Amino acid sequence: MTQNRTIQAFAPIAAIATTPAAARTLQRFTQPLAIDLWIPVGLGIPTQKDASLHYYDGALKTQLIKLWATHRSLVFGLSTGAVVRLIAPLLHDKATDPAVVVVEETGDFVISLCGGHQGGADRLTQLIALQLGATPVITGATHAANLPAIDLLGLPFGWRKGDGDWTAVSAAIAHGKLIQVQQSAGTTRWQTALPNGHSLLWSSATPEQPAARVVISATATPPAGNIPQVTWHPRVLWVGIGCERGTSCALIQHAVATVLQKQGLAQAAIAGIASIDLKANEPGLLAFCQAQDLPARWFSATALRSITVPNPSEVVAAEVGTPSVAEAAALLAAQVTELCVTKQVVRQTGEPGAATIAIAQATQEYTGRQGELWLVGTGPGQLDQITPAAQAAIAQADVVIGYSLYVDLVRSLLRPGQWVETMPITQERQRAERAIALANWGLAVAVISSGDCGIYGMAGLVLEQLQAQGWDGLTPSVQVFPGISALQSAASRVGTPLMHDFCAISLSDLLTPWSVIETRLHAAAQADFVTIFYNPQSQQRTQPIAQAQQIFLQYRSPDTPVALVRAAYRADESITLTTLADMLTHPIDMLTTVLIGNHSTRFYANWMITPRGYMD
Repeated sequence: MTQNRTIQAFAPIAAIATTPAAARTLQRFTQPLAIDLWIPVGLGIPTQKDASLHYYDGALKTQLIKLWATHRSLVFGLSTGAVVRLIAPLLHDKATDPAVVVVEETGDFVISLCGGHQGGADRLTQLIALQLGATPVITGATHAANLPAIDLLGLPFGWRKGDGDWTAVSAAIAHGKLIQVQQSAGTTRWQTALPNGHSLLWSSATPEQPAARVVISATATPPAGNIPQVTWHPRVLWVGIGCERGTSCALIQHAVATVLQKQGLAQAAIAGIASIDLKANEPGLLAFCQAQDLPARWFSATALRSITVPNPSEVVAAEVGTPSVAEAAALLAAQVTELCVTKQVVRQTGEPGAATIAIAQATQEYTGRQGELWLVGTGPGQLDQITPAAQAAIAQADVVIGYSLYVDLVRSLLRPGQWVETMPITQERQRAERAIALANWGLAVAVISSGDCGIYGMAGLVLEQLQAQGWDGLTPSVQVFPGISALQSAASRVGTPLMHDFCAISLSDLLTPWSVIETRLHAAAQADFVTIFYNPQSQQRTQPIAQAQQIFLQYRSPDTPVALVRAAYRADESITLTTLADMLTHPIDMLTTVLIGNHSTRFYANWMITPRGYMD
């Protein structure tokens, strides 16, 4: 079974139960999410069709030592006290210990016990709670204040942590104390997701002495002095490197470190290196990238030659076909026109070769992540009508994009600091393009649609846009989370109108010519399909529904049952049972789903029934 991508950030995960009741509760999420479940040998629970079930022999304490060393997250179906006693001897450092989550035996509560922030236990708790329909118990102060954890703030954007007193700064934020934020690099979009009344200030001239400072910069930041400080380094520096053949990795590493130190720049802020494609097989350069875990971008001499640089060289041009390698490559990789460090030639006694270093700072940071597009159907919008997998995708995504009404319906699933973008209902294509751009940047983006995202939803538009952009089918990765469609929701509110063959037709001619819609209406009406109309009428489009009625009256009785269901399962839901002849005497708008029965559909006791067959 393939593991759901929404939980991969916490993998590998091991779930542990010691009683049949706890094991059955944990199986409710371990089976669909393909999470390993460990139980004692001889525990009597059904095992068929559960490839994720594993057995341990002997004491749980002994088995836990093994799992602690090999798993990123541990989920216990035991009492909290028992778990505390089990893990106490194993706790070492919150930066490296696994996340620990406890699920109450009946599945009513899920508790984030250890590693809430850095280990990800808080978010894993929320995802498991969504799968079980349970109450998440999260006790962290920043969560209670609806604030993102400062030690997780930059992770979605690939930022790297610098030095600092993370515990003291986190405590100051949790207590609502004044925090000064100095940001000179990286996206500032995270700031707009903060709640009203937060205590983070961006002005260097604060009205009073701040209790702590957060620095987000590409520079090597000195200590703050009398207040605790932490530093995030967005990866914005592209290091252009030119080198002689045979230049050693040690020399390249020395050259980069020397130039960075001289300029006061942080090595953690390096996005990657760039050079001419002739150097793509240079051993020292490749070894440096591997040792530093840096991506490399290679450019042709033609591309480099087109870039204006401050220090061109005729000697370099004669040798490799371009007057600049390091400077031009840095500018091309960063996609800017000015360098922050012009070329510096570095040699080192005892090491062969020479390295030329230039640095450019990009406006957008390198995330180092493969982006993901999660196309999510939210059904009618009520939480109990959204699949657990879809809820998890919304809760786990870095960014949620959708029409404002649909976002409002799922707002309780959003977490503190989550990036949310809303656009008007007519800007579906812009939503798709924006989602793809953010996923190409490396973020996990949930694009939400009401109903099923693949039925008159955003999924089709996103895939069309990807195809138009030459998508390779792999990056960004795509996953579709189905939802209850509007036709299913509407049908369920009035009975069983869809028990026989049916079809759906959108009456909107914004994307489909009316002549095509008209042809389909004739075909559906003549073929005796139960027919569902989407987008039946807007303030500007009042004729299509009347024309559709007239077409159906050519083939069907005026007494044909019709149901008008508006905003199914929402607070302002309304349901009208009428006939084909009288349907236009009732209010119909864009939130209305129209169901027209076939020749055998009937009303009975205020229910709409379509027989399963044509036997009557």
